Amino acid sequence: MLKNRRALDRSASFLLFSVSVVMLAGVSAGQVGAGQAAPAPGSTPPPMPQPAVRITLEQAVNLAFTHSHVLKAAESTIQQAQAEEITANLRPNPVLSGDSQFLPLFGNPSGSSTSDTLQQLSQFDVGIGYLFERGGKRQHRLRAARDLTTQTRSQVLDAQRTLAFGVAQQFIAALLADSNLQFAQQDLNGFQQTVTISEERYKAGDISQADYLKIKLQLLQFQTDVSAAQVARVQALAGLRQLMGYTAVPENYDVAGDLAYAPVKVNEDDLKALALRNRPDLIAAQHGVTASQSAYELQRANGKRDLNLVFNFSHVSGFSSGSLFGSMELPVFDRNQGEIARTRYAITQAQENAYAASDIVLTDVESAYAAVTTNQQVVQLYVGGYLKNAQDSRDISEYAYRKGGASLLDFLDSERSYRATELAYRQSLASYMTAVEQLKEAVGTRNLP
Repeated sequence: MLKNRRALDRSASFLLFSVSVVMLAGVSAGQVGAGQAAPAPGSTPPPMPQPAVRITLEQAVNLAFTHSHVLKAAESTIQQAQAEEITANLRPNPVLSGDSQFLPLFGNPSGSSTSDTLQQLSQFDVGIGYLFERGGKRQHRLRAARDLTTQTRSQVLDAQRTLAFGVAQQFIAALLADSNLQFAQQDLNGFQQTVTISEERYKAGDISQADYLKIKLQLLQFQTDVSAAQVARVQALAGLRQLMGYTAVPENYDVAGDLAYAPVKVNEDDLKALALRNRPDLIAAQHGVTASQSAYELQRANGKRDLNLVFNFSHVSGFSSGSLFGSMELPVFDRNQGEIARTRYAITQAQENAYAASDIVLTDVESAYAAVTTNQQVVQLYVGGYLKNAQDSRDISEYAYRKGGASLLDFLDSERSYRATELAYRQSLASYMTAVEQLKEAVGTRNLP
């Protein structure tokens, strides 16, 4: 009798609820129709909202290369180095000199006019001199400047390599946040149905109020997961936008792609050999050796003393003549010994830096390859059965709980295990993809063989 009475009460409540919904829908439709006037003939309809721009990973990297202010600042060092080449290739300027002596400023000798004094007594000199650089200083300066420019270009390429990894890492974080958000919303919708069924069972007397309240409290965790996933997604997209250039993409942009597992099949030795050929920081260190050798040759050339020649035209006491002067510093004490010794030691320093850079490259490849291998094994564990087992366990417990064949504790425990397994699987995918990007950074190329 009690169950039949409750069934009748639920039917009556549902009927009243349906009638109320229909009445409210009619009133709302009338309000909308009355509140919104028909558009005037010839008027322009309001613009439709633009869909979000979707950016792929390679597009994000290209946008960062084009719009990143940090990279543009680094690229300006190439132009600065090229300007140094212009300075290094300049020749010394000629020197123009002149003088006049014995001018009749305070009067002329007796019996002489000013013109006679200027012609017969005064002296006028005009000279031009030029510094002749010895030892090929200009050629060595230019070679040293060009070697520095070459090294600077490699350093800028290394900045691009680092930026590309940062963009890829942030892009994967955005993919992970988007995937977690979709999963959290899907999980929330699914558990909402469980709450609805539990409410019906509570009203029918199949479960206690304590169990029903526990299920409603569990719903809070799902709602919190959705909120946390939304915040993580906004933060990931904002960080990626900063790397690409804040004005390069609109505010409502989104990332295109999914968390996916693509195995890396190349072996470690081939990657190390490729890295030794491609890594721009190693190439920059090797160019540093060449630049230090050019600097050493330049300082040796600076040890040669230059010759200063001057041709002077003189007009003295009505007679014109020419003179040629030459001067050169005697390298008795200062022969540029200090700079020659310093740059010779700098060659050793550059060579050791190149060896250290080679060791760093090999270590980076080894570490990144180990990370890829380890994360690949973890992903294969999930794909190989653990992910399906967690989902099957959750589905079985949910079905049994709805039919009254399982306890609330078992159902909630299987739900938590399934959610933790799904989130861990997504995190393992993101970690694997990040490890692959780190391997690309270590090798120095975006395209692995």
